[in-house]
Amino acid sequence: MSLNSQVHNSLSPHHDGSDLYVSNSAPKIGSSVTLRVRVPNTYHFAKAFVRLYHDGEPRTFELTAGTQGKVETWYSVKIEILNLSTLYRFVFISEGKYEWLNAAGCFDHDVHSNQDFQIVAVPEYPDWIKSSVFYQIFPDRFAKSGQSHPIPEWAIPRDWDQLPSVHSKQTGTELYGGDLKGVEQHLDYVADLGVNGIYFTPFFPARSNHRYDASSFDRVDPILGGNPAMFSLVASAKKRKIRLLGDLTSNHCGAGHPWLAKAKKDKKSKERGYFYWDKSVKHGYVGWWGLASLPKLNFNSQALRNEMYSGKNSIVKKWLSPKYGMAGWRIDVGNMTGRLGADDLHDEVMHGIRAAMDEVKPDAWLVAENGDFVASDLNGLGWHGAMNYQGFMRPVWNWINSNSKIGGGFQGLPFAMPKISGQQLVSSMKEFNGSIPWRSLVASMVLLDSHDTARMRTVVSGDRTAHLSAMSLLLTYPGVPSIFAGDEIGLEGTTGEDSRRTINWEDRSGWDHEFHAEVRKLIALRRTEDALINGGLRWVEVCDDYVLYLRESKKQSILVFISRNGVKADINIASLGYRISKTLYGEKVSGSKFTIKSKTATQSIWEVEQ
Repeated sequence: MSLNSQVHNSLSPHHDGSDLYVSNSAPKIGSSVTLRVRVPNTYHFAKAFVRLYHDGEPRTFELTAGTQGKVETWYSVKIEILNLSTLYRFVFISEGKYEWLNAAGCFDHDVHSNQDFQIVAVPEYPDWIKSSVFYQIFPDRFAKSGQSHPIPEWAIPRDWDQLPSVHSKQTGTELYGGDLKGVEQHLDYVADLGVNGIYFTPFFPARSNHRYDASSFDRVDPILGGNPAMFSLVASAKKRKIRLLGDLTSNHCGAGHPWLAKAKKDKKSKERGYFYWDKSVKHGYVGWWGLASLPKLNFNSQALRNEMYSGKNSIVKKWLSPKYGMAGWRIDVGNMTGRLGADDLHDEVMHGIRAAMDEVKPDAWLVAENGDFVASDLNGLGWHGAMNYQGFMRPVWNWINSNSKIGGGFQGLPFAMPKISGQQLVSSMKEFNGSIPWRSLVASMVLLDSHDTARMRTVVSGDRTAHLSAMSLLLTYPGVPSIFAGDEIGLEGTTGEDSRRTINWEDRSGWDHEFHAEVRKLIALRRTEDALINGGLRWVEVCDDYVLYLRESKKQSILVFISRNGVKADINIASLGYRISKTLYGEKVSGSKFTIKSKTATQSIWEVEQ
């Protein structure tokens, strides 16, 4: 199949983990679950089976036909859940036909269980994240309250309207003076945008503006206003029904942490076991990426585990308590936590953090930063989800970018970003989605950029329409959307450091107000339309320059069109038995056949019915 060809996955059987297809995605062991598959009437076969494992042995059960429509027929099968994790896929057979349907798609050859659909028999993600949109705030750069705070010795004060230094020795020590009271003073702006969650990069004391080198995990940095400012912010956010997500470095702390000072002073102290020691380096201990400022934590120490997550007054538990009010944790470099050389304690630590959160706040959200991706991290038993760089942001950048000079550094690549087709975009997404349970996909954070990357407006070379296409994709794709503060007004940035620019609240003439208005509309749809909250994902048409996909729940079906540049697209959804019933956003069309013609990138969202 050429890269320029269209792909009509709608003409193949479809199943995903959403409630339209799975009767219970978090069953108890011993219960039964009904699985449903929708099959086009033009897709011919003699029999269909589900293949799954019971106690490690493969079993097959035949599907039976149910409701038959004009263009599709529903098939179903009831299975018993005997194990913690149930892997399953479907097979369709007849004379000359032998095709598997798994989480990555349909295949006419034998496939591996690594991409089977998965049901996990434990409680799933907190329900509230399904209708949440988060707003990422880098505390030093969002807003200043005007209150005076102590200036630490390490800091280099900067004027609010200055751009950050990039690739400079002082980049991490430039202090602009944003604080939590400043965030509180602008909560009405955040609420008006429509988001109902704020993800903060670390707010603990440190020796840097990014605070990923914590000097303490017990209190809020005084230069942000300290604990009183956090308590006030939590109360004000709660009134507006905005949840707050904290950021925890489980992989390392900072060189200024008292743990390290005690460990250096007393080799018999319990803190000595919190770190890895190496006489071959000048500072005497292992630092993350060799950095003396970021001593690597050693989870062979049970005392450290107690401090971080398992103890009664652990860091993980404390900040989730009603007094401190966090709604969950984003775990920094979650894929590296607990791993060093021959030590691989990652899963133990990950499961320990999850157990601690389930104990004190079962509806708290646990999402990890995975700069790269290991599928077992998202098997449903550890992190609820990950920051979806691998299966969303990277493919979207590669598809929509017009500024490859930014480079592929954050993608782990020593060369410029590639430019890929729509088919490659969707294949990348399917590759990621096919390796994890559906529950882990929808509990992952989807993002266009972050404090660690270039800004999307710069990725598309300032093209507002392309940026809006990317934003539309973000807010209609499965997962929990997160918008980096300033993206909604067209803020730019060429690198992670450069993207950490301040927002000019005093003079808004540089804001992209038109873009801001469109983002508000899209956020409102994401938070209120049932198909975007509970729906599955079904690709309808994929071309070089545009994609068309369905989000369908029990209550609603939504069709999304996204192009990366100007297009003339003839759309026909009659083969699916659908017609446009309502335009929710973008081009107003009707019926089952229509043409989208635009000189620039464009995006539309429609409600459809059969």
